[in-house]
Amino acid sequence: MKTPSALLKIHGIDTGLLSWLNRHSRIRAIGFISRQISRLGGGPLYAAVGLVVWLWGGAAGAAFFYAGLTAYALELPLYWVLKNSIRRDRPKKGVRDLNALITPSDKFSFPSGHTAAAFVFATLIAAFFPMFAPAAYVLAVLTGLSRIMLGVHYPSDIAAGAALGVLCGETALYVMG
Repeated sequence: MKTPSALLKIHGIDTGLLSWLNRHSRIRAIGFISRQISRLGGGPLYAAVGLVVWLWGGAAGAAFFYAGLTAYALELPLYWVLKNSIRRDRPKKGVRDLNALITPSDKFSFPSGHTAAAFVFATLIAAFFPMFAPAAYVLAVLTGLSRIMLGVHYPSDIAAGAALGVLCGETALYVMG
C-alpha cells in the first residue's frame, strides 16, 4: 500500500525539525540539561508533588490528588494502547546521523508518554493552582523538547503526547465535577 503524500510531507517536516533540534544536543550543556528535564518528566516528581499537596493542601490538595489519580488512570492505558497499536519506531531507527543521548525504556515512540504525563500535571495544576500554571506548562513544554533533543521522539510524538495529556487531565476534571 502506498503512503499518502500528505503523510510523507508531515514525516518530512517531522524529521527535519527533529534533526535540527537534535543537532543542538551535541553541545554538552544542552545534552546534560535535556537529560535532567527528561528525568523530571518521568513521573516521580508528579507523584511527590501530588502526595505533598494531598497531605498539606487542604480540600483543594485532596481534590488535586484524586483528579491526578483519575487522570493518570486514563492516560497510562490510553498511552500504552496507542503506543503498541501504532508501533512507530523510534527516530534512531529511521533518521541518519541522529545523536541519541539515552536509551529509551521501550521500542516505540508514538505518543510520548513523558510529554503526556507532563501535560496531565500542567492541566491539573492550572485548574487547581492557577498561579503555578505558567511554570507547569513551561516544564511540560521543556519535557517534550527534551525528548526530541535526546533523539527518542519525533515532534509529532510530542504533539500527540501533549494532546493526550490535556485530554486526560480535562476529562478527569470533568468526571470529578
